[in-house]
Amino acid sequence: MKRPSVAADAGNTPVPTFLCIHGWGLNGSVWQDLGEALAGHAHVLAPDLPGHGSHGNEAVFGSLEQAADRLAGGLLGGPVTVVGWSLGGLVALTLARRHPQKVKQVMLLASTPRFVRAPDWPHAMDPDVLAAFARDLGADYQATLGRFLALQLLGTPGRAEALRRLKARCLAAPPSAGALTEGLDILRDTDLREQLRVSDVPVRAVLGDLDRLVPAGVAGDLAALRPGMPVDILRGAGHAPLLTHGPQIARLLLEEAHVG
Repeated sequence: MKRPSVAADAGNTPVPTFLCIHGWGLNGSVWQDLGEALAGHAHVLAPDLPGHGSHGNEAVFGSLEQAADRLAGGLLGGPVTVVGWSLGGLVALTLARRHPQKVKQVMLLASTPRFVRAPDWPHAMDPDVLAAFARDLGADYQATLGRFLALQLLGTPGRAEALRRLKARCLAAPPSAGALTEGLDILRDTDLREQLRVSDVPVRAVLGDLDRLVPAGVAGDLAALRPGMPVDILRGAGHAPLLTHGPQIARLLLEEAHVG
């Protein structure tokens, strides 16, 4: 597992470990800004998912269960806080279900247990949006991925610079086309609402008020699904708050870990 930043363990004081799971089409380097914000306070693990980043030579993503088990195999110490961004949130919830002894808590960052709309889940993506991306992948997957990245930052302050960094980190280690296709299928078909409702692992959600993919309106649906679940809404954040709101997310994580 990659460590974009490792805490300075001043005075041998124990520091928390955060396992950060990236979203569709990206890789572990997308956590660099958050890692810098946490430097000196936490260990940050930022592995690449199957078919992404350093694993881009793998033709497929596989199942959520396979991805979760693979991550669990790299966790050799005590339980960690798992931060799942977008698609990574589904992996995080699956990891908590299959390996609860290795997960202290989960933060769903711009993520949700169900990404597409349903009659009883209105604050989510239109299925046609995902269908269009899936249809276009076969023709030009790099252009399709670029459009998806641009959508994540639509309307947010500092969009141009954040998008430049997002594209650079993606293109430096592009994912495989097969993994992209499977990832869209997972986003379209997965529904982990019941799993979230009954999970014994503490879960917190952090949403962006400008997010076009996981609308902030889902906060009420999450509260109804899991009463008492903390939900924070970041002002001026789109679907990539890890690039635009790193210090705020770092503070929330450290508060949750009870670090001064």
